[in-house]
Amino acid sequence: MHFDTKAVHAGVEPDPSTGAIMTPIFQTSTYVQKSPGDHQGFEYARSQNPTRSALQKSIAMLENANYGLVFGSGVAAIDAVVKLLKPGDEVISGNDLYGGTYRIFTKIFEGFGIKFHFVDMNDAAGVEQYVNENTKLIWLETPTNPMMSIIDIKAISAISKKHSLLLGVDNTFASPVLQSPMELGADIVMHSVTKYLGGHSDVVMGAIAVNDESLYKRLAFIQNSCGAVPGPQDCFLVLRGIKTLHLRMERHCENGEKVARFLAQHPEVDKVYWPGFESHPNHEIAKEQMKGFGGMISFTFHEDDMQRSFKVMEKFKLFALAESLGGVESMANHPATMTHGAIPKEERMKVGLLDSLIRLSVGIENADDLIADLEQAIG
Repeated sequence: MHFDTKAVHAGVEPDPSTGAIMTPIFQTSTYVQKSPGDHQGFEYARSQNPTRSALQKSIAMLENANYGLVFGSGVAAIDAVVKLLKPGDEVISGNDLYGGTYRIFTKIFEGFGIKFHFVDMNDAAGVEQYVNENTKLIWLETPTNPMMSIIDIKAISAISKKHSLLLGVDNTFASPVLQSPMELGADIVMHSVTKYLGGHSDVVMGAIAVNDESLYKRLAFIQNSCGAVPGPQDCFLVLRGIKTLHLRMERHCENGEKVARFLAQHPEVDKVYWPGFESHPNHEIAKEQMKGFGGMISFTFHEDDMQRSFKVMEKFKLFALAESLGGVESMANHPATMTHGAIPKEERMKVGLLDSLIRLSVGIENADDLIADLEQAIG
């Protein structure tokens, strides 16, 4: 089945009681049983909810996985993955990643005795040197947030399989439309559903997709036991959003390319980070493992002047200055003080995350209008 068809139909069946084409919002906390243990597959809404079940099935199908689980936020999904580990275990992670991921790794789980190595994954061959007898998980983003680095999932997967490690891939920036980590060897695919999957800036949610049944059961146990589950209203909104995911991503990619090329030729702009450029260090890998280059772009000015960036962002009329991304609206973000403020400056600087860097989430508006907004704001 083609992705376009999956997006419209995956996980959604007409309601058997009414024929409703959309999955109803099952706004209930509990379910009546005929006799103790004699029920219709639903006992308590933290454990199961029909609206949530439909969404979990949909996300699994989009990621070409056997199982899906959804959580109250993206970091709640990451939290569940790390809870697979125990004190003394070690994790190899990229050194360019979402600030909330860095925060939960270092401020929460390091306190429980789990060790994290933040390493440069641009050259996959260099990752293996960090593997030791305590390593249990490799965690990566690609494209990375916010430097738009491309990590070779297949090459990292070969390392993880050689050493019997779990490989988790945050697929948020690419979405299932542009990238299929499971097909490249990932064991766990994670999404901040808040972003492209939801797509309308009205939901906070996370998701995990896996193929292995025993891994799914362990994660489902964590989901149920720890209770970081989304409500049925949010699940309904995401089911609705997914139906246009492929169309939205097509427009995000088209607009992203136009904006990236405009910025690249602007005299005030120094560097533009977008994997569609042939000059991007891992452009060829991006071409191989992605079906498009997305609508996420970061850029800097010739001088690393935070106030210069602030003034530009304050002038935006269409680009909303906001923490999130992946919505139909275009958004601008200042990672050093917003999404990546939890990462120490010296760590940010190692990957080139300057104080002047601006991250754009290019929406689905008319590209000419977005370029005009950038032009008037940059000057």
